[in-house]
Amino acid sequence: MLQCNNCLRFPKVSMSAVTSRARVAALCGSLALGLALTGCDGQTPRAAPAASPPPQVTVARPVAKMVTEQDEYVGRFVAVDSVEIRARVSGYLSAIHFTDGQFVKQGDQLFTIDRRPFQVALEQAKANLAQAKANLAFADADLTRARPLVGSNVISQQTFDQRTQAKSVAEANVAAQEAAVKQAALDLDYTELRAPVSGRIGDRRVSQGNLVTGGTTGTTTLLATIQSTDPIRFEFTADEGSYLRYLRLAKNGPDRVNDAGKVPVKLKLLDEQIFSHQGRMDFVDNAIDNSSGTIRGRAVFPNPKGTFTPGMFGRIQVAAGPPAEALLVPDAAIGTEQVRKFVLVVDNQDVAQPKYVTLGPLIEGLRVVTSGLEAGDRVVVNGLMRARPGTKVTPELSTVAAVMEREPAPWR
Repeated sequence: MLQCNNCLRFPKVSMSAVTSRARVAALCGSLALGLALTGCDGQTPRAAPAASPPPQVTVARPVAKMVTEQDEYVGRFVAVDSVEIRARVSGYLSAIHFTDGQFVKQGDQLFTIDRRPFQVALEQAKANLAQAKANLAFADADLTRARPLVGSNVISQQTFDQRTQAKSVAEANVAAQEAAVKQAALDLDYTELRAPVSGRIGDRRVSQGNLVTGGTTGTTTLLATIQSTDPIRFEFTADEGSYLRYLRLAKNGPDRVNDAGKVPVKLKLLDEQIFSHQGRMDFVDNAIDNSSGTIRGRAVFPNPKGTFTPGMFGRIQVAAGPPAEALLVPDAAIGTEQVRKFVLVVDNQDVAQPKYVTLGPLIEGLRVVTSGLEAGDRVVVNGLMRARPGTKVTPELSTVAAVMEREPAPWR
């Protein structure tokens, strides 16, 4: 009879012994599971951790306020008066009386052209005038003597006519010399270039000692430029639809749009957060640009400190309708869901519910809500990130003003 090596190496085990060992293993497993559930010290099982309380949020009712819907446009400042300083007479520049970039007043002397040639020309014109007046006096006396002689036929009528003509020529020569004196005096005055308007002057374009070309042609020498600063204008363009809306708001027709002083506007610079500068509209163009479909508008602002500079960018607010009551909430209370805006409103069961809203402009640090919100809603104004739509919260009632004072926004 054949036997395997394993059979020869290990003794035989009966089936009863295997069954007993399996029972012992099962009993030990049950005992270990019981110890794991009760703890090694035999105490009762520990209770599951309690659920966290609802998150605490601050709620406030929207602020009801009369606001005016505003349109915003980007534009540039332009000077009311912009003047190029050019000489009216030619000559050598002998003096410069200003510092580059300074503010000048109307009438301040800016440049001086060498006056000596023009002074000589004026004296020569005056001498020519004196000679013409002497000739006139002689012709007048000669004519006076000839008047009684022509009646007695002592002199011929032709001689009398010649003397009459000589007096008329002398009178004309005197008038011409008087005009020459005035022109020479003007040229002498033109050697002193003065500021025609008040404003800020740029840098000098010509140094002292250079020959300046003057006159009224296009080849004259540019010496400097002056830009008026106070008041200053702001130009922008509005689309055709906005212009029609403004036109319909004007009760007295198109003239109401250009009614200076009665259409207030506000402005802010690029580094400012609020529209703090007050001005007024003073002009709307008479035609819409064919290429862009826009119309040019202009406002005027006081600028006593010279803050605004021609060419500077800014953003202007123009009233787009009459004042109306609106609801306002802090910007921090507004959430974004893809392209939609919403606020969380806490209902009577203290459950946060989303309401999708349509937003308007930012006024005094608060965002206008044009639709989707009611005056009695309790809006989550603090803790928006802790609350979740459809979950309970622990609301703490406050006011928008208190929230803004406690957590001032950057625009304040």
